[in-house]
Amino acid sequence: MYWLRVLVIISLNLFFLLSSKAQSIDVLFIGNSYTYYNDLPLLVSNIALSFGDTVNFESSTPGGASLFGHTNNTSTLAKINQQPWDYVVLQEQSQKPSLSPSFVSSNVFPYATQLVDAIYLNNSCTEPLFYMTWGRKNGDASNCVAYPSVCTYSGMQQRLRESYLEMGITNSASVSPVGVAWKNFMEIDSITNLYTADESHPSIYGSYLAACTFYATLFKKSPIGSTSIPNQIDAATANLIQNVASNTVLDSLSTWNVFNADFTIDTSSSPVFFTNLSSNYDSLVWFFGDGNSSFDTNPNHYYSSAGNFEIELVAYTNDGCLTDTASYNYNIPPLNKVEEQQCNGIYIYPNPASNFIKINIPDSYKSFKIEFYDFSGQLIKTSHDKSIDISNFKSGFFYLKTYFGKDIFTTKVLKI
Repeated sequence: MYWLRVLVIISLNLFFLLSSKAQSIDVLFIGNSYTYYNDLPLLVSNIALSFGDTVNFESSTPGGASLFGHTNNTSTLAKINQQPWDYVVLQEQSQKPSLSPSFVSSNVFPYATQLVDAIYLNNSCTEPLFYMTWGRKNGDASNCVAYPSVCTYSGMQQRLRESYLEMGITNSASVSPVGVAWKNFMEIDSITNLYTADESHPSIYGSYLAACTFYATLFKKSPIGSTSIPNQIDAATANLIQNVASNTVLDSLSTWNVFNADFTIDTSSSPVFFTNLSSNYDSLVWFFGDGNSSFDTNPNHYYSSAGNFEIELVAYTNDGCLTDTASYNYNIPPLNKVEEQQCNGIYIYPNPASNFIKINIPDSYKSFKIEFYDFSGQLIKTSHDKSIDISNFKSGFFYLKTYFGKDIFTTKVLKI
């Protein structure tokens, strides 16, 4: 465990070193006219450049191509094997993933997996990235009778969402939620037209929204503030597009199965509870900031002293290709000194304590009652003595309440 921890720390330091600088990635876009229109890869590259990042890209986007077609396309296969890509984007023909689950299972999923296998065969560290497209503006009239779910935009969009997410999860791949970003944008702005006249292909607005969504997915950074804006788009609309793309992706990284480390912390109790929210990882390790660590998915941990603790969750893939870290600064303030704990001459000592605590109570108080509560608010002990045995308490913080008629003295006690 010691050497694993050393290796993780080395990887962590390297990650922070690299992430603090401009990033450069190599991306292959595989798709059709939905990717080709308005030169989507170039739009993504230009947004990245505006932030000092670089996207080196190649494309294979013949009109009307499907994933099945790409599995037999010698040019596509040659480009997959051209170099060790960081990402390979996979975009299916616009209608196929929106059709019935049985159709998609037979006519889409096998070829998605076949291309993912080819990607991994070329380089096991390449991340496949599925390009979730959008529903047609008024649904798919050509398939409406056979499969009524696609008769409307919303029905078609829902099926596209379902199919692309299943492709991502079953292939341990990420999804760029462009279609969901379109839906979110149209709910806010019903005037800006994301479609061309055919109500299928993207206008420059639609392609720019797709590009902002891809930037947020590829770099896990917000496109808000990018100065790379197509001439046809005014600044206010560009800002709205950037905001929608950012919120769609970055607020839901686990939904899109993007490799990411994330967690929440519940400090309302002792021990402290940690909930892992990471996605698309193989293993993880927690560092609690006090010299202790854990490989549990959702651990809890006792802190035996006050201090400032830098908590880190490191998620990584077992092949060593990816490492990501989420951190949280947890501050436990020092317990009050005896003189600061006094209330009308009442104070407790020692604090922290391991076996017994004593309570100084002036003789003027003829009767009193003492209660101990854990951080969840559960009563765990009641006493009428000035010396109290806490040796059987778990380590951590507790609340002590002393009652004198209508008066209450409350303080925090640390059991070590």
